[in-house]
Amino acid sequence: MSICGVYRQQLVLFGSCCCPPQQLPKLLPNRKTPHGLPLQTCGKSQLALIHDASSKFVPRATASAASSSSSPTEYSEQLLGGVKPKPKKQRIAGIDQDDLQDPKLLADPESCFCEFKGVQIHYKIFDAESLAPNLSEEAATTQVSDTTERAGFPMILLHGFGASVFSWNRVMKPLAQVTGSKVLAFDRPAFGLTSWVDPTNHSPAGSADARPLNPYSTMFSVMASLYFIDFLASEKAILVGHSAGSLVAVDTYFEAPERVAAMVLVAPAILAPLLKQDFSKDNQRGKNNKKQEEHSNSDGHWNPILRIFSMLSKLTKHIAQAIMNMLKGMGDMINYVYKKALSALLRSAIGVMLVRMIIDKFGIAVFRNSWYDSNQVTDYVLQGYTKPLRVKGWDKALVEYTVAMLSDSSSQSKPQLSKRLGEISCPVLIVTGDSDRLVPPWNSKRLSQVIPGSHLEVIKNCGHLPHEEKTEEFVSIVEKFLQRTFGASQEQRLQVVT
Repeated sequence: MSICGVYRQQLVLFGSCCCPPQQLPKLLPNRKTPHGLPLQTCGKSQLALIHDASSKFVPRATASAASSSSSPTEYSEQLLGGVKPKPKKQRIAGIDQDDLQDPKLLADPESCFCEFKGVQIHYKIFDAESLAPNLSEEAATTQVSDTTERAGFPMILLHGFGASVFSWNRVMKPLAQVTGSKVLAFDRPAFGLTSWVDPTNHSPAGSADARPLNPYSTMFSVMASLYFIDFLASEKAILVGHSAGSLVAVDTYFEAPERVAAMVLVAPAILAPLLKQDFSKDNQRGKNNKKQEEHSNSDGHWNPILRIFSMLSKLTKHIAQAIMNMLKGMGDMINYVYKKALSALLRSAIGVMLVRMIIDKFGIAVFRNSWYDSNQVTDYVLQGYTKPLRVKGWDKALVEYTVAMLSDSSSQSKPQLSKRLGEISCPVLIVTGDSDRLVPPWNSKRLSQVIPGSHLEVIKNCGHLPHEEKTEEFVSIVEKFLQRTFGASQEQRLQVVT
């Protein structure tokens, strides 16, 4: 059938239509039915020509299939598959990302906030004295008598990477009873309910520093720890660090050793040195080399050839040293440029999207892998760990934390931590699980061998979270450590924090 014949057939078919002549069906330009025929519209109803088995064009009314409220154009788009479905809500680790909230709206009844260097820090605090009225009269009497035999120092809890104050919920009250003092835990920037700030535009009110401290650096967490010791009105405190929080505890000790009474390192993410240095052998080797050099100099004093060779040798050493210094400078410059480029990439939309993808794909899986028995990970625990993903700017904060770790200039200016561990002189307890898949127990064992006087405790059938998975055993281990450390000193026992 020719095109003219098709149009005649269409006019015949629409001849019985109730529409006036001015509303006769018109061909919709560039729109066709699935059979390749022009789509036509007539008022509020649409007719499409279809091809039946007898090769005849038959009209099919489509008005009944469309809703009465749909316009012709809208339903035509439905026929053509042009209706766009509603965009799905973006979810990260099961958390809706279309409705992020202010941290204070997500706070618990026990939550508190304070401002430190322009950052709103979320923290919780429990006091042994405030817990006593909740006990029975007999238990309260025992509690008061026992506190005179306990440390008397407040305790500050430092969570690990990806965690928050929530990870200490099970042990805060028991530890307060054990210490007979206050126990405080706070969310480090980029984690928990501590607010997000832009470090590029961050300048605390009243600060005269030309270069303010990066809120996402380790040094900021160190200074915040010292701030909370003052906040608790104490000269010293016991620092308890878990995983990456152990690094903050150790750095706090080196920053102000006189403010740290003791440390408890739980599954510490601190790389232990592989071998101990034998300084006596090194010194003896140096003395022998010096004697050989003096002997060779005395023998070659009257030999011109040896003297020339010695001068050439020294000149070569100076040239080699100059070349090495130049290469080192070039390496530092390349490293600086590389870090700058990587930081810019991370801060871009691509970097933020990458962080979201990693958290969504691996976040919960890594958390479950932190437990020896992942069946203990209840919905309540998952909700507690994923709550920070509801906070505005959590992804940008995590990016800034990563950038700060890459470009931490303060750590580069100091000696390597592994070489300073032997300088720790305060009491140290190291606790690890025998089935820790993230920080292997052998690393904790090496740390206990490097840190003088430290004590190692290994909890059986336990993963990376001893304070959550084996709460009672963990608290018992800490209590015994404090009794050994402070129980014999009456002077220290009397320093009870008020």
